[in-house]
Amino acid sequence: MPVRVVETSAPSQISGANSEQISPPFCTLLSVGQAFSGTQNVSSLQKDEAWRVNVRIQGCDLDHGYLCGTMEALNVPMADTPVVTFWEGEIVDGKNYTFFTGKWEATSEDDIRHWTKFPSFSPFLCQVEVDGGKSLDLSNYPYIFMRWKEQYFVNVGTDCGLTIAGFYYVCFSCTDGSINGFYYDPNSRNMDVLSTSTLIFLL
Repeated sequence: MPVRVVETSAPSQISGANSEQISPPFCTLLSVGQAFSGTQNVSSLQKDEAWRVNVRIQGCDLDHGYLCGTMEALNVPMADTPVVTFWEGEIVDGKNYTFFTGKWEATSEDDIRHWTKFPSFSPFLCQVEVDGGKSLDLSNYPYIFMRWKEQYFVNVGTDCGLTIAGFYYVCFSCTDGSINGFYYDPNSRNMDVLSTSTLIFLL
């Protein structure tokens, strides 16, 4: 199910780009220990729900395009306790990862369809269609593009009624700290109506 992620508040202490490396600029918001909280609004033809969500970054390695953390949903109707998942992220840098996912049942067409939802992606569209963005230098670009994939449930079993089959396409602004994203679930690809979600993370 597609998910939109929006951060509506963020701190101003954000450092600039590292011009010596061809990698996304360092941002204090992507450092280990940073915590976010907000609301995930899940809506479809059948339901409209709002889940309180906490996210904490547990690891970050820009050189290898890696990020990981936990996501906690506090008031999921079908769960008796908060549901915690562990996720790992891929930072699109043209070196370790490109805009083409190449797994999780996402095709290049799925990738293009989701990335083009971000206005900040539009300057790269033509080149990404050619090689996935391998030749792009994103080191000084004020946005960092990522994929977040929930790997497993931390405190509940797989029979909890929730699915983590999909992953998030994420765009992070180094200028104001805002986060926008869309969720892709391969299981909903052929559904007539796709459920949508909105995440709002407040630092």
